Amino acid sequence: MDKIIVSTTKAPGAIGPYSQAVKANGFVFVSGQIPLDPATGEFVPGGVQEQTRQCLTNVTNILAAAGSSLDQVVKTTVFIQNIGDFGTMNEVYAEFFKTDCPARCCVEVAKLPKAALVEIEVIALA
Repeated sequence: MDKIIVSTTKAPGAIGPYSQAVKANGFVFVSGQIPLDPATGEFVPGGVQEQTRQCLTNVTNILAAAGSSLDQVVKTTVFIQNIGDFGTMNEVYAEFFKTDCPARCCVEVAKLPKAALVEIEVIALA
């Protein structure tokens, strides 16, 4: 079994001792993505809607670097700072996952890295 580290400049670099993604045993495990713009290293302006869109854009770009895509995602986990923003997050999420949606878990958390409002991780087929 090979383990391949995936990295792309089209998504923010890791802010700790982890990889953007790892390919192993036919899967791509994408680390949680917060709403950092890879060009600036700063949060995108706006609220949960804009942050969700940036998180999923980062995920999309990492999956592409791994030779996969959103169509191959089998499981997502969404961490959200305020469950009251669930509907807003879900509207944007639905723009990225239109049909044959992956399994998903969404949990409210007390805090996220850099005070993000949302963080999203995925598991996809390689």
